[in-house]
Amino acid sequence: MSGIAGISQPGHELLVSEMLGRISHRGGTKQIITTYLQSATLGAVTHPVQVEFPRKPRKYPNVCDSLGSEHLALVEATPTGLLLERDALGVAPLYYCFTDEGDLCFASEIKALMIVSRKFHVLPPGYRLSGSRLKCYARLKKKTPLSLTPAEIASELRRKLEDAVRRRIGNGEVGSWLSGGLDSSGLAALARPLVSKLHTFAAGLRGAPDLEFARLCADYIDAKHHQVIVGPKAMLAVLPEVIYHLESFDALLVRSSIMNYLVAKLASDYVPAVFSGEGGDELFAGYAYLKTLPTEKLAVELLDITSRLHNTALQRVDRCSAAHGTVAHVVFLDPEVVSLALEIPVEHKLHKGVEKWILRRALEGLLPEPVLNRPKAKFWEGAGVSEILADYAEKHISNKDFTQVRKISDKTILNSKEELMYYRIFREHFGEFEDLSWMGRTKGVPTS
Repeated sequence: MSGIAGISQPGHELLVSEMLGRISHRGGTKQIITTYLQSATLGAVTHPVQVEFPRKPRKYPNVCDSLGSEHLALVEATPTGLLLERDALGVAPLYYCFTDEGDLCFASEIKALMIVSRKFHVLPPGYRLSGSRLKCYARLKKKTPLSLTPAEIASELRRKLEDAVRRRIGNGEVGSWLSGGLDSSGLAALARPLVSKLHTFAAGLRGAPDLEFARLCADYIDAKHHQVIVGPKAMLAVLPEVIYHLESFDALLVRSSIMNYLVAKLASDYVPAVFSGEGGDELFAGYAYLKTLPTEKLAVELLDITSRLHNTALQRVDRCSAAHGTVAHVVFLDPEVVSLALEIPVEHKLHKGVEKWILRRALEGLLPEPVLNRPKAKFWEGAGVSEILADYAEKHISNKDFTQVRKISDKTILNSKEELMYYRIFREHFGEFEDLSWMGRTKGVPTS
């Protein structure tokens, strides 16, 4: 995890330094490169490298935010101008804009770009931008289903996950966010034999199901477990910090980020990197609504929701970890794991009403039965957040007030009082925008 920023003009060290200052939480060491031949000023704040992944050498000066050989946002200063590139899943964030003079600027977060513009663009996953030319170079595609038996597929999936975890162990200073769900628990269990001590971290309201299941898993795998119990007042108090780092007011995204932000803060006291179970639900059919879809539409839907991760769930993971100067490894989105997952027949993912059936088979013997067979719970539900925030907004925002202000632009309409509450905090941090197309919204929630 790093932060990158720059401009397609040389000699702008002060500007780039100021941009990096806005995202200094993403790393400690600042580096600025001025290239007069390629006409650019590039900058980065870098996190102490915990895991070195091999990366294809680049011919020209460049800066990169990398979480692996294929999880990266890279900007290269070529003789014809800046080349921006983002990985196929959008694990690493990258935004860009143009100055009034037409110079291209880029950064890992929009707060860095606000120095030069109020109109931003998000570089889509799997795209390159060269000058004004935007071109797709990689995208997820539907694959021919494997003809192997479920036992063979489960064995191969477990091997791929083990390899993906092993590649990210580094010097062993790594922990795991642990919700007590199948995905995060599975990764913690796979990592445990590879380190002398594994720290696990959970957050929730008192009595929240996640806390109970996380403790059960941690005890089973002999991890050093840490938890933070949060009350409604603490949740409300941390909202401004969460929204500032998240750069979003999408209600479900903010709601799911509160406990993630707090658990990331807790983890930063013990380890520089953690495993996150993000991506498991999208690849292996973990959501309840998927059970209502015809089987023939399931593969396409899983492709779609996986492709949407970049500016929703992956944004949450990136910003919550980066806010506290840590790295979050999304193991399920390892290219080899993704490639295999796309070949697994959907009837093995959603089998007789059991979500993530093949993943459960792959993790058999590693987890206690209640965790292995735990039904999917949304992170904010399992953490006990439930309707606390929505109820608070309902009490403090009148129907008349909501009706009058919910339309914030021709293309953006707030969907609830809860979202209006978040938007007001967002506006205090960032002001108003004519164009919010760069900001992701949860699928299925109206945006206009």
